[in-house]
Amino acid sequence: MSKGANLPVAAAAVRAELSWREAPGVPDADASALLLTGAGRVRDDTDFVFYNQPEHASGAVRHLGRQRGSGTATDAVSVDLSRVEPGVERIVLCASADGGAFGRFPGLALRLLDAGTGAELARFEMTATTETAFVSGELYRRSGQWKFRAVGQGYASGLAGLATDFGITVDDDAPAATPAPVPAPAPSPAPTPSPAAPPAPAAPPVPQAPPAAPSPPAGAPRLTKGEERLPVDMRKRLSLRKEQVAVSLRKHGAAGARARVILVLDASGSMAGLYSKGVVADVVERMAAVAAQLDDDGEMQAWTFASHPARLPDLLLGELPDWLRLHVRGGEMSLFGRRKPQKGLQPGQVDMRAVGIQNEEQKVIAEVRAYVRDHPAADPTLVLFFSDGGVYRNAEIEQQLREAVEEPVFWQFVGLGRSNYGVLERFDTLPGRRVDNVGFFAVDDIATVADAELYDRLLSEFPSWMTEARRAGIL
Repeated sequence: MSKGANLPVAAAAVRAELSWREAPGVPDADASALLLTGAGRVRDDTDFVFYNQPEHASGAVRHLGRQRGSGTATDAVSVDLSRVEPGVERIVLCASADGGAFGRFPGLALRLLDAGTGAELARFEMTATTETAFVSGELYRRSGQWKFRAVGQGYASGLAGLATDFGITVDDDAPAATPAPVPAPAPSPAPTPSPAAPPAPAAPPVPQAPPAAPSPPAGAPRLTKGEERLPVDMRKRLSLRKEQVAVSLRKHGAAGARARVILVLDASGSMAGLYSKGVVADVVERMAAVAAQLDDDGEMQAWTFASHPARLPDLLLGELPDWLRLHVRGGEMSLFGRRKPQKGLQPGQVDMRAVGIQNEEQKVIAEVRAYVRDHPAADPTLVLFFSDGGVYRNAEIEQQLREAVEEPVFWQFVGLGRSNYGVLERFDTLPGRRVDNVGFFAVDDIATVADAELYDRLLSEFPSWMTEARRAGIL
């Protein structure tokens, strides 16, 4: 094909293969793809498929990676045209040079292949000079028919410049942008002891119980290690929320229940608004009350995930304000994250560019399962898993959760407003499990849900699972 030429594409799925001849001094190239609306822009950063984000959430576009053989190197992108979402009108096929300009690539060409038969549909040979990024071609809809156009447009500003032109947010060298931090209130003055006055009901210092004091009733709110170090306002909220958790447990026949609590936070690109508005930080504070009531060691294990999972430092109740400020952060896309570490990280912080922005729930589920196996506990484990949807690895997620049926873990998934929860939403009705080890509910705006309602929904299935798991010999 010549530059600017186009042809109809009859295949249901295609493979766009960038190729060049290998020789001394020839750099490598990375293929990529941008999914664009009719306005010629991405909808968000998840519409960029490249080496650090190798599959689109819809499953329609995948980066296949580099291959070598017989003196030729290739990097390819596959496109399943039948799975492209209706809002996507164009798929731009791009490439970036790794360590040089495209003028140094002999035999540079783009081949479009039928993914089913391997037949060559089109071949476009390209020439270049100082360009470090290239739009080699594009797939586009016209009157309901997919077509391919040979483009051959270069960018001297590299992949970052190319991506920015289509609406991708790129901030490679700056420290990670964190959401508006949850301010840590100023330390309150030390309470003045008064023998005649009873302690404040919401947040008393740990009292020395008189010898004849009766034991608290089963399921009453527990004092937790580190709680006394929290700022006054946060301590009051925690005390009230622990009471609500205790009430919910009693309502579901689980007064006095104990459990290890693990928190999992979706950090994918679509969650960015919930992080920046402080919604996720509020969710974490509300879940700290669940851990404080069910597990009195004052600690909660936590993970974040997007394209990849990452273990966060344990959440110690007495360090909650700093933990929220340092570790409640959205994922980030990095064009060059594989080559250099993120700057400006504080001790214990995860490089969120390595976490990415795509949904890969099955990976973090596998990591949490491995942690539970490697760190057995006397009490069952309750996993509180927050996500806004975009689930597409249904088979892999289902396999993980089915295998987890025989483990002392209940998985409570909470949807934060989006609609595509895939197998998580259907798991309650999936047959072939000895016990129902998964709960799910979704809320449009969790910030508007009262604590009493949230804890009731959060703990509605966990007690019945404990009963079934004991009967089955799992606990």
